Amino acid sequence: MTPRPKNQASRRERPAKPALTREGIVATAVAVLRAEGLEKVTMRRLAQELDTGPASLYVYVASTAELHAAVLDELLGEVDLDQAASQGDWRERVIGVLSSYITVLFAHPALARSALTVWPSGENYLRLLERLLALLDEGGVPPVQAAWGVDLLLQVATATAAEQSTRGQSGDADREWDDLTRALHEVDERTHPHLRALAASLLAGTPGQRRTWGFQVLLNGIVHTPAPHPDHSSHHSATPHGGTRP
Repeated sequence: MTPRPKNQASRRERPAKPALTREGIVATAVAVLRAEGLEKVTMRRLAQELDTGPASLYVYVASTAELHAAVLDELLGEVDLDQAASQGDWRERVIGVLSSYITVLFAHPALARSALTVWPSGENYLRLLERLLALLDEGGVPPVQAAWGVDLLLQVATATAAEQSTRGQSGDADREWDDLTRALHEVDERTHPHLRALAASLLAGTPGQRRTWGFQVLLNGIVHTPAPHPDHSSHHSATPHGGTRP
């Protein structure tokens, strides 16, 4: 029998690897996301972190898209839903929850972009939907308008986070803004009279002011715009953020 090298532990002496679970895989994915970004959250990378083969992970997570959706749902646990319990008009509380949602996504630009297409279905996402629907119900919004309205609100909030966080990463953002400002102020009044007249207004306001105003516009529209009777037999269903899938 070949003697074992002195520094090599036997299989019996090695600590047993923890059993794979979906929760453990998602937790590892979140850790990689926080440290290195969503681009590094791949099955191969997680397999390395968990000391297993990629094929083993697919038993618990069917695809990278499903993994990203699970990571998104995990981070949605950080959304401040207690905004709904604070004082203020129900509209203000809706905007508070949506602003917290944007803040969570803003910290991870790639995840914000991914959130435009992934379809989370975990408990944190369901809590978010429930809280927003409860607030719309408090405001007297009819049920179907509330259901469609939540979809629209989250679509806009997600797009806002994806746009602003991605632009924040760009080294050209300030130059592009300066170019736009100059172009609007120098536009020919004879060919673009409305642009010339409203140049200052087009550029005015902080991102927070514009975001709050935009949500107020949406909420007022949701309250006052009847939704068509939904066709539940349709072969198309709404995505979590406003699109449709076949």
